[in-house]
Amino acid sequence: MTLHTQKELEFLLNHPKTSHATSDVNKETIERRAFSPKQIKLFASKYSNLEPLLECTFKKDNQAQRLLPDIIDNSVVKLISGGQKNQREKKNFCLRRNIGVIFSGGPAPGGHNVISGIYDETKKYNPESKVYGFLMGPAGLLESKYVEITASLVDAHRNMGGFSMIKTGRAKIDSVNKIQLALKTCMSLELDALVIIGGDDSNTNAAFLAQAFKNSGIKVIGVPKTIDGDIQVKSNEGQTLCAISFGFHTAAVAFSRNISNLTTDASSDIKYWHVCKVMGRVASHLTLECAFQTHANLSLIGEEFADYVDQRRIDKAKKKKIIDYTAYGMTLRHLSRLICDTILKRAASGKNFGVIIIPEGILEFINEIQIFIIKLNKIIADYNRIHDLDFHTSFPLVTSKLDYLKRLSQGLADTGGILIWNLRDDELFNQLPTFFQKGLLVERDTHGNFQFSQVRTEQIILDMVKEYLGVLKEQGRYKIGIDRLSYTGIMENAMLNKDGFAKAIFQDPDSKFLLMKKNIISRKTLHQALVDSNIIGADETIPDAVLELFKKSEPQFKTQTHFYGYDGRGSDPTHFDCNYTYNLGLTAFHLIANGATGQMAAIKNLEKTFDEWEPIGIPIAGLMHLEERKGKLELVIEKSIVDLNSNAFRVFKALRDQWLALESNQDRYRRPGPVMFSKNTEEDRPITLILNSI
Repeated sequence: MTLHTQKELEFLLNHPKTSHATSDVNKETIERRAFSPKQIKLFASKYSNLEPLLECTFKKDNQAQRLLPDIIDNSVVKLISGGQKNQREKKNFCLRRNIGVIFSGGPAPGGHNVISGIYDETKKYNPESKVYGFLMGPAGLLESKYVEITASLVDAHRNMGGFSMIKTGRAKIDSVNKIQLALKTCMSLELDALVIIGGDDSNTNAAFLAQAFKNSGIKVIGVPKTIDGDIQVKSNEGQTLCAISFGFHTAAVAFSRNISNLTTDASSDIKYWHVCKVMGRVASHLTLECAFQTHANLSLIGEEFADYVDQRRIDKAKKKKIIDYTAYGMTLRHLSRLICDTILKRAASGKNFGVIIIPEGILEFINEIQIFIIKLNKIIADYNRIHDLDFHTSFPLVTSKLDYLKRLSQGLADTGGILIWNLRDDELFNQLPTFFQKGLLVERDTHGNFQFSQVRTEQIILDMVKEYLGVLKEQGRYKIGIDRLSYTGIMENAMLNKDGFAKAIFQDPDSKFLLMKKNIISRKTLHQALVDSNIIGADETIPDAVLELFKKSEPQFKTQTHFYGYDGRGSDPTHFDCNYTYNLGLTAFHLIANGATGQMAAIKNLEKTFDEWEPIGIPIAGLMHLEERKGKLELVIEKSIVDLNSNAFRVFKALRDQWLALESNQDRYRRPGPVMFSKNTEEDRPITLILNSI
């Protein structure tokens, strides 16, 4: 580089415009950090008290009563003004405190605001108090790795997405030894309280730590986090105490913006079916919300398939006086047929394009796949128990795992006396694509869950769809409808008898969209149809205009697949989540200051306007029940799935046929607002919440 060019480069790099354009921090980031979330009116009071909501109860699990005796009788509590506190109580409220915070599990937008709320409120009551953040999730607690949360650290992360302030992790505190290590760390920091920000498994950890730490005086509070939206709490009396976990709204809007862009592309290029897989391993809440946000042509809600019954097959079997067991429970093949039905209907209306949304965990609701998952979980757990070895270490290759399954089906492997895997299982399993077999045999996550995000769910379904569409095309059932006006224009320009040709080649010449007759599946059969109708002679060629129409009617099924997950969970939080999470942080502090432990900080009335939000504490032990994990029963918080009797699902079911847009040339796609921190530029809360509040 010459001296002249070197000086030019230095001038360019040092120019104020270059510095501004390439800065790590842009104007929006500065504005985000400066944004002040609203505070629930109660927090303007100097002090707070806890008021038990005795009208809200939970059914107590026997195992929870046995393992969590010191927190099982916690009641739902509501934060109320503490103006009546005496001087001693006020002094205790303002004590110098050390509070630890942990992010646990995958990131969710708004997590930083939980810490901001805890930090601000802690310092407000006593500037001498300290907040410590454990690094890399629960592992930081076990390994005593932490950082003191400072004002500059908090200010750099206010209203920002991710968990980058202290990072996160998925370590489980699931043994006496680990609990003792956690307690040792907390004692060394002289913690008064620990706040665990996480999902259902993380809040389960919080309950066991609350029980273990009870005698030490260290309080443990959970905060509900998951973009999947599967932490929703209702009392036995049907009262909604926690309508949705934080991060759900942001992720749904982020996904919906991207899906909305695809609806625009699909209706512009008119040749692709965009298949969008969105996060949601156990529940389809995100898919349902994205459906409302975008009005995609087809959205599959897994919960709808769980109890599916094929009445047609049942009636057919009754006539033969037999029982067709395959009529109960959705199969992969039937699911592919349902999708094909949508594609056929749209094509018949002249639209061989569209957008489909599927939840990543849809296969968990497919009967045959669920049976495989349950059986494989049991086989792996039994192998580990009987041989005192790790199944995945013993059989590192898929081929070796498949060989072990084959030996099981032949009764050649040690199963502890129970034949779980039979020849029929072997036969059905071998029919699955190789990559899906591999997916079903991958190692479970740390919580024992099948890792659906590791499986190309959409590809499995699409392969079956493409195969069946090929059959339908050969049968003359998969065709693109031709708009009558378009047909008339083409024929008049070619000066051909439009009525005569219509009767010869179309199924219903009077319909709005004209479909070629089923037997016309090639140029040869088209020529024969025209000859049979005396339109042309046997030695005459097909008119160019009619050939053009035939080409228009021939469908090509082209797809683009997309996965939305990590992009949404890493998004900056919406105005809703900014406010929600900050107030969760304030709630967590007030629960601690009032001596609560084993409670989940929550906001009641989220579905209503902000002025009606109420900070509460929900007893975590009351939410727990026994569930199969890694082949064993464990005490965990029950996940909430889509309620098929809810307002939101009923409205979705009533409107989804309209979103197919079969009768109109204009699709009914909806464009959601962008992810912003101003309530004037985005949806102010999840649509599903709005509908369920009616």
